Amino acid sequence: MSTFWSWYVIVLTVLSVIGIWWLIRWTSKPIPKEEGGTTHHVWDEDLEEYNNPLPRWWLNMFYISIVFSIGYLLLYPGLGNFAGLLGWSSSGQYQREVDRAEAIYAEIFERFAAVPIPELARDAQAMRAGHNLYMNNCAMCHGSDARGALSFPNLANNDWLWGGTPEALVHSIALGRNGVMPGWGAPLGEDGVAAVTEFTLKLAGRDHDAELAAAGESSYNMFCVACHGPEGRGNPALGAPNLTNDIWLHGGSRTRIAHIIREGVMNEMPAQGHLLGDDRVHVLAAYVYALNLED
Repeated sequence: MSTFWSWYVIVLTVLSVIGIWWLIRWTSKPIPKEEGGTTHHVWDEDLEEYNNPLPRWWLNMFYISIVFSIGYLLLYPGLGNFAGLLGWSSSGQYQREVDRAEAIYAEIFERFAAVPIPELARDAQAMRAGHNLYMNNCAMCHGSDARGALSFPNLANNDWLWGGTPEALVHSIALGRNGVMPGWGAPLGEDGVAAVTEFTLKLAGRDHDAELAAAGESSYNMFCVACHGPEGRGNPALGAPNLTNDIWLHGGSRTRIAHIIREGVMNEMPAQGHLLGDDRVHVLAAYVYALNLED
């Protein structure tokens, strides 16, 4: 906060406290009886309002509140850039709580980190910890059951854009991923987009227009084969999806497929390594790995 705004807050706060004290004093002063003792408000011709003082206990509650506010503003942040005599801050309290938790759990996660992910995935205690990590850091995108949603991958169907090996999972969680599908509407034209859409449906084993699919194969081999492969099975090194398994991250209707071919699409998995640290990433990767183990 700049010096100007700091002093603005300080002056406004101090004047507000003083103003409240003055208002209480002014309104609690009774009108002398010899002057009538009323506020001169009259209802129903003869019903007058007297200005009697508040009960002492009630009035004292207001004064106690004022004293409390002064004490609070001296001890804690509240007056611009003044940090308070106790030096408390929300970020400082958060960091102390994190450090306290780290002291308790660091040894546990360090022990888990020494175990290979395929073995750790069968450790019940580690999986309980991994489930908690998942629910706190991943469930908002991939769902509480890890089955994803439109544009958010299903983590429990053993279908991987970037690979499902332990190393690939650790990389995805720690460093994130950025997927880009360029739009081909301009070079293909609407007829070309329609033809490639039908060929894509053919690769997935779905109902398609055979004549259009045949026309779209040559365009697929020109524009799509470099990423998705000649058989359409994708490429984990590029994050290119498998087009033959009828799993559609961004929707699998004919209209959605055509839209993606025409306009392209971008997806980002944000990096979590700086938030979790290596040991927790290791446990979280083991948890995701365990979701795809066959019993």
